[in-house]
Amino acid sequence: MTRTHRLFQLMQTLRRLPAPVTGSALVDETGVSLRTIYRDINALRGLGAVIDGEAGFGYTLIEDAVLPPLGFTDDELEALVLGLREVDVIGDPALAAAARTALAKLKARLPARQTHHLQHAVLDARCFVRPPEPSIDVKALRVATWDEVTIAFAYEDAKGAVSHRQVDPLSIVFMQNAHMLMGWWHLRQDFRAFRLDRMQDLSLTGDSFRPQRVPMLRDFVARLRAEAVERAKDRQQSR
Repeated sequence: MTRTHRLFQLMQTLRRLPAPVTGSALVDETGVSLRTIYRDINALRGLGAVIDGEAGFGYTLIEDAVLPPLGFTDDELEALVLGLREVDVIGDPALAAAARTALAKLKARLPARQTHHLQHAVLDARCFVRPPEPSIDVKALRVATWDEVTIAFAYEDAKGAVSHRQVDPLSIVFMQNAHMLMGWWHLRQDFRAFRLDRMQDLSLTGDSFRPQRVPMLRDFVARLRAEAVERAKDRQQSR
C-alpha cells in the first residue's frame, strides 16, 4: 500500500467512524501499526486537515481540507440522505458501502446545523428483509453494461433448471424485492429480466453492442410500461 493510498484510507475512516475514533480502531480499520497511525495523523494535519484529539483520547475530524465546500438547501439534504440510505439498505454490497462513504463525506463538510439535520433526518429508508444477495460480481456487471459488452453466465430459473445465457446488459434495476438485470437475450432474440441472485459464472464475451444500449433500454422500458398499463386496465375491468 502506498503512502498516498494509506493517507486516503485513514481520512475515509475518520469521516466514517463515530468520533472520537481511537487509535486502536484506526489500526483495526487500516491494518497498519499504531505508530504509523500517529505519524499519518500528523501528516494529514500538515496537509491542512483539522483533526482534534491525541493519542489515548481518540481523534475527531473537524475540518476536511480535501473536500470542497458544499451548499445544500434543507430539502436537498433530506433528498440526498434518503437516497443514500435507500442505497445502503437495498443496494448490492459495493454500492451500499459507497453510499455509507458518501454520507460520511457529506457529514464532514456540512455546517454544524446541517450536520445535525443529516444525523437526524426526518426521512429515512428501512428494509427489514434485505433482498437476496447477488451471486455475481455486480461491479463487473455494471462495468460491462457501461461498456456495452455482451456477457455470458449460467442462470437458474424458478424451477431450479440451469442453462447458459448470452445477454446484452442494459440496466440493473431493483424491483419485486430483488436486483434484476434488464437485457437482450440472444437465444430468444427478445428482452428479458434476470435476477442477479440466480446468475453464476459471469464472464465477458468481448463482443460489443455499442452504441445500442440506450435505444434498446428505451424500447424495453416502453414495453414494460405498456404491459403495466394493460394489466391496470384488466384489473379495472374485472372489478
